[in-house]
Amino acid sequence: MRQIDLRSDTVTRPTAAMRRAMFEAEVGDDVYGEDPTVNRLQEVAAALLGKEAALFLPSGTQANQVAVLSHAGRGEEVIVEAESHIFYYEVAGIAALAACQARPVPGHRGMMDLDRVEAAIRADNIHFPRTALICVENTHNRAGGTVLPLEHLEELSGLARSHGVPVHMDGARVFNAAVAQGRPVAEIAATADSVMFCLSKGLAAPVGSVLAGTKAFIERARRHRKLLGGGMRQAGILAAAGLVALDTMVGRLADDHANARTLALGIASVAGLHVDLDTVQTNIVLFEVVDPAWDAASLVAALEQVGVLCSAFSPRKIRLVTHCDVSSEDVSEALDRIETVMTRGRR
Repeated sequence: MRQIDLRSDTVTRPTAAMRRAMFEAEVGDDVYGEDPTVNRLQEVAAALLGKEAALFLPSGTQANQVAVLSHAGRGEEVIVEAESHIFYYEVAGIAALAACQARPVPGHRGMMDLDRVEAAIRADNIHFPRTALICVENTHNRAGGTVLPLEHLEELSGLARSHGVPVHMDGARVFNAAVAQGRPVAEIAATADSVMFCLSKGLAAPVGSVLAGTKAFIERARRHRKLLGGGMRQAGILAAAGLVALDTMVGRLADDHANARTLALGIASVAGLHVDLDTVQTNIVLFEVVDPAWDAASLVAALEQVGVLCSAFSPRKIRLVTHCDVSSEDVSEALDRIETVMTRGRR
């Protein structure tokens, strides 16, 4: 039985063009700044995001943590959305690596209320940590791949500037946000002082993320990347795939979004399952298991038996993610298998 892997867009395989580019990549020692392919990737990424400079890193988590280290100092505070990746999934890196305190602010579909953000910014008081950074996530993973509206980001940016606080964007899937909104990614990136994006999710490169900002910020980031063990050598072999990804994979993200919408509509019609269709804006589908005969873990296990791989997101929620290795035919087949499992479970 053919498996349909909907666990994440991190499971994508590099394309033939990526493999060829990796084989042929011109390389040098990147710690010395001498890898021409890495340098080219950083230049292309900075230009796309409208930033002065960029830095290639092994992972999105490392890129986020390097950003925190480069913006904030020991004993300072970082405002984060309460369900954000940087707070929820990065092993308390803000505390463990930067020695900063995270200040979570509840959000709705990934958006923090601006009044709450302003209230969370510390006054100048000897008893308080200094508010050093505000972090946003776009698209927002735990909210189901929702896109933060540009107007909201612009207002947040203005608020942050008025208090002298920089903004970092965890844009792991920011190209999905740009495609969904029909806007250049640079317009979204302009609302943040630094932006990270992943090459290894919807863009389908095998490894790597990019952090962008001012030249001064990236110089600090380069030092912190080295501190965290992210200084690679002949990394052009990896960067070559990233260049192909930026050139060939961004436009096709709309196909993933369409497949996710089809998947969500199909699941919404299955008895015992519920989808908030308003949250299905990009390539992530979160659905709730409302049939009392199932919970998320048992349904994930049953679906694995019929070749549909997905992830339990909470005791009653399951996440599906579409990507370049999932076709529209795969989506139809996955829906048939989901319906079969749910029908069988009701007997």
